[in-house]
Amino acid sequence: MSKWIAALTLMLSSQLALAVDIQPDTLYPRVKLETSMGDIVVELDRTRAPITVDNFLTYVVQGEYDNTLFHRIIPEFVVQGGGLSPKLEDLPAAAPIVNESGNGLSNQPGTIAMARDNNPHSATRQFYFNVADNTRLDPSPRRWGYAVFGEVTEGMEVLQAMSVVDTGYNQTLRWSDVPLAAVILKKATLLSEQ
Repeated sequence: MSKWIAALTLMLSSQLALAVDIQPDTLYPRVKLETSMGDIVVELDRTRAPITVDNFLTYVVQGEYDNTLFHRIIPEFVVQGGGLSPKLEDLPAAAPIVNESGNGLSNQPGTIAMARDNNPHSATRQFYFNVADNTRLDPSPRRWGYAVFGEVTEGMEVLQAMSVVDTGYNQTLRWSDVPLAAVILKKATLLSEQ
């Protein structure tokens, strides 16, 4: 009986995933990120990072990024978010995706990329913005890089302001570089096709 329930659950979740409209035929979808510091619009590159873009857009369309925390901000480096609630709780994530670094996109200022742990194929929902030339995060012949999948087209001044907020050590997370005043991603919206 439990195998039947598991099969039914898998079938229903597959149908729900198919029902999510992530504009699969749009090569350069755009997403508006409404933050507590202002709005940022990113244009994603499905031609270079199709798996990463589809993963990110699935979280966007399902509302999974709404009311999340930018939890790691390092001036002249990155602004990272997408995985924690404002109460500093880890949010549920789908299965990790394959690493699409080496796609010709580089960790340049104003780009968006997937965060991951030491396993190169461990990215799920967390992403970061590059606020400096971070080519050291690009792949090399001896190591995997971090997959860039788009760039900021509007709101770079918002991102720059975010990158210099006061940060410090957070006892709950046991991390440094956590904003002292919460920086929130209030809503992420897939914009209409142009």
